[in-house]
Amino acid sequence: MTDNPLDAMKTLAGALPFLKRYDDQIIVVKYGGHAMGEEETALRFGRDIALLEQVGVSPVVVHGGGPQINAMLKRLNVQSTFVQGLRVTDAAMLDVVEMVLAGPVNKQVAQAITRAGALAVGISGKDGGLIKARKVTRTVRDPESRIEQVLDLGFVGEPAEVDTKVLRLLIGADIIPVVAPVGVGEDGQTYNINADTVAGAIAGALGAERLLMLTDVAGVKGPDGVLIPEMTVAEVMAGIEAGWISAGMIPKVETCIYAIERGVKGAVILDGRVPHAVLRELFTDGGAGTLIKP
Repeated sequence: MTDNPLDAMKTLAGALPFLKRYDDQIIVVKYGGHAMGEEETALRFGRDIALLEQVGVSPVVVHGGGPQINAMLKRLNVQSTFVQGLRVTDAAMLDVVEMVLAGPVNKQVAQAITRAGALAVGISGKDGGLIKARKVTRTVRDPESRIEQVLDLGFVGEPAEVDTKVLRLLIGADIIPVVAPVGVGEDGQTYNINADTVAGAIAGALGAERLLMLTDVAGVKGPDGVLIPEMTVAEVMAGIEAGWISAGMIPKVETCIYAIERGVKGAVILDGRVPHAVLRELFTDGGAGTLIKP
């Protein structure tokens, strides 16, 4: 994290207590959106994840791919529509989503980690029965009539059940799982699932020590616009109620709370575009984002 040898030694010495804390612990990292960024950013992320494995941590990566899906849809001249942040997914669009997420994006993330010296394998939520999905529906209220309507989002799903067997087999073999966020319903239907939701569900099912949500903001900011380094679940709920946690931050903190309620020790929202954000969060006193704890 520094080019100066003396600074590097000081950094390493300071990291030793944290290395002991996270030794043999599972860390789930959600990686996507702008955090995936350009090639150098992706390679740096791969090196950081490889380093985690090499110092005794057991990382699991769940990735998104919204920008890559948008680029492919644009090439194919297919229009997207979103409802409450979820992409409405018909059969034709589902084919594109699965092709991009479980194909090039998944393999590029796994390759970046493998190039850095660790062994990573790309899978999707359909592999090994990892994610059983159910269809998502959303309701909206007409502002004039106040009548609620149920919206059909197509093949958009959410995790109904996570079977961790395939993940634990990979982790036990010192292989880093890289998971694409698609799942399959009881009837065999494939579903597109939000990557944040998948990361929270997997972290909870694994009883992970930490869930790291890499995004394009520094973390949760208070009413004064200053980053809050640490919050309890109760404080987060109060922030939502008061209105200063709002818009796109709400689903992120809700995912963190979901994971914590299922046994994750802590969940962190941090800016994945910052160099070595994962390492700074895990191995320094100051951290790199907002830690949400029970």
